[in-house]
Order: sequence, then structure tokens, then C-alpha cells
Amino acid sequence: MRRLALLVAAIVAALAVAAAIAWPREQFAPSASPEAWAATSTNIARGAYLARAGDCMACHTARGGAPYAGGRALDTPFGTLYAPNITPDRATGIGTWSADDFWRALHDGKSKGGRLLYPAFPYTSYTKVSRADADALFAYLRSLPPRQVQNRPHALRFPYDSQLALAGWRLLYFKPGVFEPEPARDARWNRGAYLVEGLGHCAACHSTRNRFGASSEGLEGGLIPTIGWYAPSLTSDAEAGLGNWKEEHIVQLLGTGVAPGASVTGPMAEVVAQSLQHLTPADLGAMAAYLKSLPGAAPRERTPAPRPEEQVLQEGSRLYGQHCAACHGERGEGLGPYPALAGNRALTLEEPVNAIRVVLNGGFPPGTAGNPRPYGMPPFSHVLDDTQAAILITYLRASWGNAAAPVSSAQVNRYRAVPLD
Repeated sequence: MRRLALLVAAIVAALAVAAAIAWPREQFAPSASPEAWAATSTNIARGAYLARAGDCMACHTARGGAPYAGGRALDTPFGTLYAPNITPDRATGIGTWSADDFWRALHDGKSKGGRLLYPAFPYTSYTKVSRADADALFAYLRSLPPRQVQNRPHALRFPYDSQLALAGWRLLYFKPGVFEPEPARDARWNRGAYLVEGLGHCAACHSTRNRFGASSEGLEGGLIPTIGWYAPSLTSDAEAGLGNWKEEHIVQLLGTGVAPGASVTGPMAEVVAQSLQHLTPADLGAMAAYLKSLPGAAPRERTPAPRPEEQVLQEGSRLYGQHCAACHGERGEGLGPYPALAGNRALTLEEPVNAIRVVLNGGFPPGTAGNPRPYGMPPFSHVLDDTQAAILITYLRASWGNAAAPVSSAQVNRYRAVPLD
């Protein structure tokens, strides 16, 4: 064990030395002028809008806590991180930070004083934020009521708790650089790309991650094990690709949480409620144009799903008729506001976690200005045991033209214990 620890320490030290040698010089972008982050009503309003676009409150506000005062626990495979206080309190927040300090945090992932930040703070995306937008965000955060809430230290395992290890990670997986518009694309498309790739940090969920927590640059989808949901691919028509959607329906889904034949639940419902519904129609349209233009991913090779045993299908049909048919129709066609299950891409994902979570915990689109009284699905965790839930979901994934793999009771049990938050 000691040899292993020494080996890991040696590798970390080597990476740190390599990082010091190879790391590119900081790309500092000066502010246009102090007026760019001054406490004017214009700057504050613009910064508040950008904070909504970046969904900053989602991580920097603990449940029941003061807005932006930090404390929310972020569980990762490497331990627990705690979001910091970013109110302008001088003792515990960012009250002593300058606009330059704030820019370096967004752009370079460095705290005041140069300490490296963990990429749970998505500076890998925020690095694309312009200096002007960073200054407006800073003006807004400085306008908030100061909250004296002490920051909690992270609880990470060795060697992930080391700044040396983090320096090595950054050398391998992070390169700072502001958003560069595509000359061949119009301003609207580039605005959408800026929001999706930068402030919106969509890749934080909708991309695959390697064993060291680094995400790919694409939006090909990925399992988020710490919260027990799968963020589907935004480039695959078999998952949540939008290339065949009408642009107005994409805008509707992003802005209200529902669209013809689709609705958002789980973590995406929170994103719509706290962030996307507050964006202007122009910005939602720009995002829609960008997402719709993404090249379709090559179809993943999937082993043909074995057909469930007839006994399983019969029992699944019985459970469906008892619990589901009244809303979703006798043949999964959907009734009124309740979605069709036949051909439902969310139901037939290769990874069945989302279907399991919805059956156990319910499916609730967000309440938004455009859809203030959403129709939801009640939870069935108290009605169905693991075996019954697995049989029902297997039936749904193998009926009315659906042809996804069966679900086991062990899979259901795994996610029954995962908390919603």
C-alpha cells in the first residue's frame, strides 16, 4: 500500500512539473474600463440576466439557504465538493475580489491568490465567457446582500485533494480560451453557440466523462452517476437529437419545459425553471438554431435486445393496465397532456436509469410562466417493489414498436436508494 501511495505521489509530482513547464501563459483580457463593472442599474440588470443564463444559483445556493451564499454539496466519484459563498461579504464571500480576480476564476479556473479551482465549477465552459459579460456578472454579484456564511472545506480523497494533482489534470484536460465566432455562420448561430458552449455549460451534463472526470467537448450524452440520471445525447436521433425538430418546438421546450410530444423532468426541469425560462425569445431561438445544426452522431452499435419472456410481458401488461393506461392510453398512444410511450426516445435509451427514476419517483415538468400548471406523473415507489417495477419498465421498453433491453430488479434497486437531490 505504501509503495502504491509513493507511486501515485511521484506521478502527481511529475505531472505538476510538466504543468509548470508546459502550461500556457495566462491569457489575460483587461476590462474595457471600470464603468464595465460599476454598480449601475444597466450593469446589474445585465449581470442578473447572465447569472440566470449560467444557472449560477443552482450550485451556489444550499437548499433552504440564502441565494448565492454557497454550501451546496456536490457529490463526485472523488469525494464531496462544497460550493463557495459568492455574495459580496468581505470575510466569507468575494467582497475583497477585484473584477480581474473574478475574470481569472471564470476564464482560468483560479481563485483570488492563484489557488486552482476544481472543475465542478465549470470553468472549462466558462472560459469562453467574454470579459464584458464577466464584468457584468461581477457587478451583479457585488450588488447582492452580503451573507456571512463560512465556506466548508472540500472532502476529497487522496490524491484528488492535492493542488499538484489538479495542476496535472489541468495540463491534460483544460485549455483556456474565449469564444471564437465561426466566420461562416451568422450572428444568431454564433450567439447560440456562445450560450450553449459557454454560459449554459450544457456539456457539463450532456457529454461523456472519463475516469478522471474530464468531459468530452461534444454533446453526445452521458450518465451522471452522482445524481442518478442520464443526460441524453443532443446529437443522436435515437436519444435527444434535435435535427428533425421544428425550431419553434425547441424554443418551446427550453422556455416552458413542454413541447409537442416532449417534456423535461429530473435535473433538466430544474434547469428550465431556474435558468432557461428567463431567457429572451431571441436567445432561446439562437440556442435552438445552434442545437438544431449539430451534426448527427454516428449511430451506436447496439446489440439487438432479447425479447422478454412471455410471462414477463403478460405481467407487465397487467401492471400497465392497472397503473398507467388511464393516462397513457391502452396502446401507449398518450392521452391529452400525457405523453405517448410508443416510440418514446426517453423510454428506450440504452441506459434505463431515467425510466426507472420516473417510475419510482414520478415525472414532473417544471412550473413555468409558459406552463404554470404542468401535468405530472405520481411516484410508484411505494406501490411497486423492485421486481414489479422492473417488469413494468421492461414491458414499456418492449411494446408498441419499442425494442429496448429488459430491466432487472437489481437495476431498479440501485436507483431506488439514490436521493433526488
